[in-house]
Amino acid sequence: MTFLNPLILFGVLGIGLPILAHLINRQQIRRTDWAAMQFLNRSVRVRSRQIRLRDILLLLLRCLALLLLVLALARPASDKDDGFNLPGEQRAGVIIAVDGSFSMAHGDENATRFERAVEKVKVISEQVKRGDPVSLVLLGGEHRVVLRNVAYDADRFAKVLAELKPTPESLDVNSIPQRLVTLVQDMDAPQKEVYLVTDTQSRDWGNVSVPTIDAIRSLAELAAVFLVPVTGSDDNLAVTGLDLVSGTLRNGAVARYRATVHNFGQKPAADVEVRCRVEGVQIDSKRIAMIPPGTSQTVSLFVPFYNAGPTRITAEITGDKLANDDVRHVVAVVRDTVAVLCIDGSGGPVSQLVLAGLLARADSGTRAGNGIEEDEGYQVDTVQWPSVPEKPFDAYDVVILADVPEITPQQSEALSDFVRQGNGLIWFAGENVKASQWNQVSDSAGRALLPARIGSVVDASDDLGVGKPLSPTLPDHAICRPLRSLPEDLLNETRFLKRMQVELADASVPVLSLAGTNAPLLLEHSVGRGHVCMFTTSAHTAWNNMALTPVFPMLLQQVVTYMVGREFEQPRIVGDSLSLFYVDQPDASDAVFDTPSKKTISVPVSEYRSQYLAMLEKSEESGFYTARVSVQAPGMPIAVNVDTRESDVACVDQKELRESLQETGVTVSADEAGLMADINMARTGRSYWRLFMISALCLLVAESFFADRLQGRRQSNKDATSSMSLKQENA
Repeated sequence: MTFLNPLILFGVLGIGLPILAHLINRQQIRRTDWAAMQFLNRSVRVRSRQIRLRDILLLLLRCLALLLLVLALARPASDKDDGFNLPGEQRAGVIIAVDGSFSMAHGDENATRFERAVEKVKVISEQVKRGDPVSLVLLGGEHRVVLRNVAYDADRFAKVLAELKPTPESLDVNSIPQRLVTLVQDMDAPQKEVYLVTDTQSRDWGNVSVPTIDAIRSLAELAAVFLVPVTGSDDNLAVTGLDLVSGTLRNGAVARYRATVHNFGQKPAADVEVRCRVEGVQIDSKRIAMIPPGTSQTVSLFVPFYNAGPTRITAEITGDKLANDDVRHVVAVVRDTVAVLCIDGSGGPVSQLVLAGLLARADSGTRAGNGIEEDEGYQVDTVQWPSVPEKPFDAYDVVILADVPEITPQQSEALSDFVRQGNGLIWFAGENVKASQWNQVSDSAGRALLPARIGSVVDASDDLGVGKPLSPTLPDHAICRPLRSLPEDLLNETRFLKRMQVELADASVPVLSLAGTNAPLLLEHSVGRGHVCMFTTSAHTAWNNMALTPVFPMLLQQVVTYMVGREFEQPRIVGDSLSLFYVDQPDASDAVFDTPSKKTISVPVSEYRSQYLAMLEKSEESGFYTARVSVQAPGMPIAVNVDTRESDVACVDQKELRESLQETGVTVSADEAGLMADINMARTGRSYWRLFMISALCLLVAESFFADRLQGRRQSNKDATSSMSLKQENA
């Protein structure tokens, strides 16, 4: 037998109080000498033995009642293995964890998975007795405890359960066991049970990691663990991407976005319509004839910009069984013009090639597919090195350093501030570049301006003197998206004869490289809110023929488009933090975030790395948030999407699930009858506190009854003695 509140057992020492009172009462003897006492001595001697026996009986009743009361408050309990056969109650502390990830919203014509999970929870709750401790957890990216170790009340529990809804979060399986272990350890109960109700997605439960298996095994050692699967069909389509492919974010221009739709099911999906909305108004739509199972298809959506400023863009499909992943959101910050400053250190040739590349028509001078001719709309200013003022950058969005020999520390600091505020810097190598001076200025600045240290110029040609081409393997980087649509032979025509050796910084990302080598041609890294792109080759035709091919204008325009994008344009995932940066200290001490459901959240502004930052710790909805300095200030939209890894709604087969969990001690209960049988089989513990409490109350009632009877008899004897004394005196 065990006790849930063992410290209360020290209350057994209180049994000494009635005994002490009894002993003290025996010492209180009154002596009264009066003449009539001689007539009572015989009667007192006859009844004294009976009185002592009754006093001892009352003392025993009081001590036993106090003992049972202390035992009841100590919450005694036992298991069948303890050997106790006293009649007790089947009591258990219950923790119910319900999968609330957005895959649980997947449904059919009858119900969603989450609705079926709620029905399973109702069956479990019917086995919980009133007053038993119960916890209710909604699982997701961060597991939310709805009820924590509260006394079970059927009406309250049903009300809370009815208010639960699936969230747009994905499920973090690896953190579930540790969260449940904490709840189990905080619960006092003769037996503890954990019920995990989930759709057992293959991505989560198909290949559970060894540390997670060990954590589940540790949980099963503390409580009886039941896994209750809620399955469904695996049909699901999801919009997994919405990316800017070409065009500029300029007022009056047209940009081409690429929407990607993935078929996660086992059947082909036919005639899928993809719609594009800008600020809530549909402006384009495309149809996909067929998406084979397990594959993706893309469509081009053309977005015209009629106004400058932040623009909300959405791609969506309809008619799917899971709506959360049928929508993809992005934000584009549209400008009237894109201002570029080109600082030329070659004396003129390189800046002319850069200017020609920027102002060339996108897609090699062709029209966009919808008959609208694209106008790049760049404002390009050229300055010859070294006639560069200390701070010429405030009026520009992007600065290009082409074959610049060196810069001063003041210019380096000014460029760093320029990029940190959210602008872009493009650096081209060349014959005039002095590597040692660049590295020295970069080292003295503390944080490197360029994404790599510069080395010597090396020959990139092959044995025949022909330059090496671009690597056809392009990463999934925003800069590479236009190039990924080009045929490989066109990439192969771009040849490189020279490049500079570089030593990459830790945070730099290779974007382009030479074919057959790992030698990088284009690197990128972030500085503050902006980006720096570094070409290890020159734009001059003496180093390559890149500027003479269609690759160069597409690449250069895409780099500029990528750089002028602010941090608000980068979509977030539900659960990510949302940041609002300020270059200057704002007037208001709090920033404001408006959620997609129209809630307003105030966030304090703090200083961070010589800037001011307001951060919303966690985004809990998908859609467009709006960040603003204050309630009255204009807002900047931030796109938040669901994590489409959760979109693969296929479930693990129950046989496979049992095999993977058979060594953990977890019971897999699929149907209602099996769940009820598993609960009755596992619930072997007994609680005896009610038995002891009722017994203690009965003894107290009996003690009170006997004490009252004894007191009545003593009063009668006293009255009789008084009457006899009165008669004696009268005689």
